[in-house]
Amino acid sequence: MPTMELYLAFAITTATFALMPGPAMLYAAARTLAGGTRAGLMASLGLHLGGYVHVIAAAAGLAFLFHAVPPLFMAMKLAGAAYLVWLGLSLFRNAGTAEKPKLPPVTAKRAFVQSITVEVLNPKTAIFFLAFLPQFVDATLAAPVWLQLFVLGTIVNLSFSLVDIVCVVFAGAVMTRLQRSDRAQRLLQRIGGSILVGLGARLAIQDR
Repeated sequence: MPTMELYLAFAITTATFALMPGPAMLYAAARTLAGGTRAGLMASLGLHLGGYVHVIAAAAGLAFLFHAVPPLFMAMKLAGAAYLVWLGLSLFRNAGTAEKPKLPPVTAKRAFVQSITVEVLNPKTAIFFLAFLPQFVDATLAAPVWLQLFVLGTIVNLSFSLVDIVCVVFAGAVMTRLQRSDRAQRLLQRIGGSILVGLGARLAIQDR
């Protein structure tokens, strides 16, 4: 069943992104190490709320393109597929090179405000949602495109935040393990890269 296949691909890719050590995870962990668990949790909440700005913007903008200019929406989708392939290949090139940001200690409230600002102004998050979400829209469903985009974006945002919170709670152990196990980090990045390249290639040649 095509819909189940699409959702399975969405679930696998979202889980891969969420579990892969990335800037948000490392940022939340760094806030924890700099200001304690409360600051780390507030930073994670700030990142999560800031993410909805990009989710809503992507859902509204892409839904408009889908209805107003279908060819432009398809072009955006193909560009997104190419971006996923590029992102996957970049994981191979940069495997094992992620660094934990060094942040000064701040209060939990300030960490929360700063994290919202950081996420809202992060162009990579906007590009990610614009590239990722259209790949899993099913035009045959009764649900409108904007609602599909919003629900998918919300699931992605919640998945990322859940992993960020787990990382905050176990920040010390997680960061120590990541720093010591370069081989495990490289392996995870290469697996994720392979999935992204394969997904981007498959979506690029799909009819719909």
